Amino acid sequence: MEQASLKAVIMDEQAMDRALTRVAHEIIEHNEGAEGIALVGVLRRGVPLAERLAEKIEAIEGVRPKIGKLDISFYRDDFSSHIAPVLHATEIMFPIDGVDVVLVDDVLYTGRTIRAALDALMDFGRAKSVQLAVMVDRGHRELPIRADYVGKNVPSSHEEDVRVSITPLDDKDSVEIWGIDKNAGGAN
Repeated sequence: MEQASLKAVIMDEQAMDRALTRVAHEIIEHNEGAEGIALVGVLRRGVPLAERLAEKIEAIEGVRPKIGKLDISFYRDDFSSHIAPVLHATEIMFPIDGVDVVLVDDVLYTGRTIRAALDALMDFGRAKSVQLAVMVDRGHRELPIRADYVGKNVPSSHEEDVRVSITPLDDKDSVEIWGIDKNAGGAN
């Protein structure tokens, strides 16, 4: 039986807020303003991160980007191995043709989630560009995918779990590293 134990808190609420402010500035600078930008959060934790980035961009530029939610359940390459995937509604209520879309997710790891998100996004049209913003890049890529905007690079091993907690989905805002002890056992 595997057990996980907290190894380190990498970012607290203030550090996450500072990182999101920096990422918002980077998005604005790269896109020469906020006009024509849409933020699409990958369900689940990418959505509140996209909403926070939209608030920060609006505070800086006076323009609020459109926000969408993307469910990638049917696009995952491991879809057939999930007996009953939890489905959420994709909500992209605007045309993406000719728009600079920033995909937003919590953790970039192997790249497979982002590959699925790109496939799902293509069903909605042809964006002018697709960029990627993540709270954490932990490395260990299996696909040639990289983030354009990163809150924090967190080198980790395969035996560790990097967890992003964000309100309102969680009871706090934090980035933590958890160790996985595959040899731990015991009665519950």
